[in-house]
This record gives sequence, C-alpha cells and structure tokens, in this order.
Amino acid sequence: MGDEQFIRGNIPMTKSEIRAVSLSKLALREEDIFYDVGAGTGSVSVEAAFAVRRGHVYAVEQKEEGCRLIAQNREKFHVGNLSIRQGKAPEALEALPPPDRVFIGGSDGRLEEILDCVWNRNSRARVVLNVIALETLAKISEYVNQKGIEAEIVCIQVAKAERIGRYHMMKGQNPVYIVTLQGKTDESGERL
Repeated sequence: MGDEQFIRGNIPMTKSEIRAVSLSKLALREEDIFYDVGAGTGSVSVEAAFAVRRGHVYAVEQKEEGCRLIAQNREKFHVGNLSIRQGKAPEALEALPPPDRVFIGGSDGRLEEILDCVWNRNSRARVVLNVIALETLAKISEYVNQKGIEAEIVCIQVAKAERIGRYHMMKGQNPVYIVTLQGKTDESGERL
C-alpha cells in the first residue's frame, strides 16, 4: 500500500518499501496474534490485519495522537481485527494474548524489556525490528549474543525520484536496519 493512502499527522510512519520488507520477514500467517509495538500511524498494523484475517492485530502506541491516527486508518481500511492499546511497552503488552509475531517500530529505550516480555509470553515468537540508530543496533547485537539468539540483519536504503524543475533527481532516505529474531525452534530444530 502506498504511503499516501494512510491518514498521517506528526507521528512517524514506516514507509512503504521498508514496510513491505518488514512484513515479508515477519512471515505472517492467517491465524497469527500480532503485536505492532510503537505503532505510530498504524500503517504496519493495517497491512498486517489484511494478512492475519483469522488472527488479530494489537497496535500498541503510547501517544494519544498516534492512537487517534491508528483508529482513523482502521476505519478507513475497514479492518475489524485490529485493536488499539494506548500505553507504554512492555506494560501495555501484559494483558494481551501471547503473540506469534511482533513488529517493533519504536521501543522508547526499553527494547530489552520488551523482547524479554514477548519471549516470556511465547518463546517461539518471531520478532522484526526497524532500527535507524547505530546505538540501538549495538544494543540488539549485545542482547542476542547474551541470549544465544540468531539475528538476521538487513540494511535497506531507499531513494525516490524528486522533481526539480523539468528533471528528476534521486533523493536518498535514511538507511534502515531490519532485524529478524526467531524465538526457540521446535523439537526437530526447524525455525517457525
């Protein structure tokens, strides 16, 4: 879905190209329980709701403006399997059903606590994070090394054409690290 389709305000939004790769890495299934932590405008939540038709999406956002935008986008796209939880993670996750898949777009400096909460609720959950700060990437690397978790890290940089007079110039966006973490494997060692 194009970014222009979403109702936006002054809240950050995961851009369409990054959203597409992140959702692909999540490997969503129809019946999944999905958390979108730091949901912003709800762009990831809305697209995930289409993928988990028999499951449910929980958009967790601490800012009131973000929750309003998520509600507006939920109504615009007619996704009834999307619930909004205003609050700060990990506390806002505690009353929710255990997740199968989790997207973390923002952690407000509580990344380790959020990951611990997710895996305490479901040790097999798949988690995808979007990271722009190198310090956050370093925290993730330290966390996965301590926990013995495999991480797949992909760096994506998108450039879009911008009209300047009668010409088009490519304008680069910030690189984004897309980190995929898989919880425990099944008895055969196969990742879920």
